Amino acid sequence: MTRRFAVVIALATLLLLAVAIVGVASGTISLAPGAVLRAIGGRGDPLTVTVVRELRLPRVALAALVGAGLAMSGTALQATLRNPLAEPYLLGVSGGAAVGAVLAVVAGVAGVAGAALLPLAAFAGAVAAVAVALLVARAAGGRADGRVLLMAGVVVGAFANAAIMIVLANAPADAIRNATWWMMGSVGGAEWTGVRALAIYVAIGGGILWANALDVDALMLGDEPAAALGVRVERTTRLVYLVSALLAAATVSAAGLIGFVGLVVPHLARATGLRTQRPLLAAAALIGAALVVAADVVARIAMPPAELPLGAVTALIGVPFFLTRLRTLR
Repeated sequence: MTRRFAVVIALATLLLLAVAIVGVASGTISLAPGAVLRAIGGRGDPLTVTVVRELRLPRVALAALVGAGLAMSGTALQATLRNPLAEPYLLGVSGGAAVGAVLAVVAGVAGVAGAALLPLAAFAGAVAAVAVALLVARAAGGRADGRVLLMAGVVVGAFANAAIMIVLANAPADAIRNATWWMMGSVGGAEWTGVRALAIYVAIGGGILWANALDVDALMLGDEPAAALGVRVERTTRLVYLVSALLAAATVSAAGLIGFVGLVVPHLARATGLRTQRPLLAAAALIGAALVVAADVVARIAMPPAELPLGAVTALIGVPFFLTRLRTLR
């Protein structure tokens, strides 16, 4: 790896550590950084240790994993589709994952088993969304036209939202409120069980994308040049779609719908001068983790004692960015 990559990773790691400390220190009871570090080590006031290790650390860890998973998914999708606007939320993948997760919750999946099974249900919904979006895009102009696929993804996402509303139509009022908050995104209910489950999915998905990064680099040259270099284009493309869907589904099942992270972060990673997939995936994972942790801090402290939906905060960042980037496609 180059010196630039080492510098970017070092800076991104420091940024993530800084926002993580702020995330653990922020809340109803503000804590000094020193108290946070002592509590992480199990020292200091017992109440502080409990608050830090059982409430705030899982929340920060979950936010970081969500950001890393969405960022890697968006990085891989943008490279494979050669479309700077591609990301799980806009392509309908997150919406499909939400449908699968809601159906699983309505069916009674919960508890320790739910932490492992809920991502699988969300993954099934995400795969279905990918398949429908690809079929619509091909019928309307082919996969190579990224703008057509983006439009197809928006339609699939809208259909997914309608499906969720139908599923929840006869649900109790409390269930509707909980589902609505979950659909807007939140890491407020983070527990170590869910954090460990998401960490497994993110590690598996990220590892597969890392292993196939060289093929994705070739795909960025175009399908024909990639095939000439020995890349199995259709196989690699399907694999990236499925793994990206897995990452998006896992984050949706853990924290609900959090959009635009997969859109913004790859551009931030590329702005550092990195170009090939492996360095970009690593940098995007760290930057995405830092971004979602910071967004969660904003969600907690912006309007106390109320807490803003995490998905709303990321949308406030992502929508202007999306509109700005959309103008460049003309």
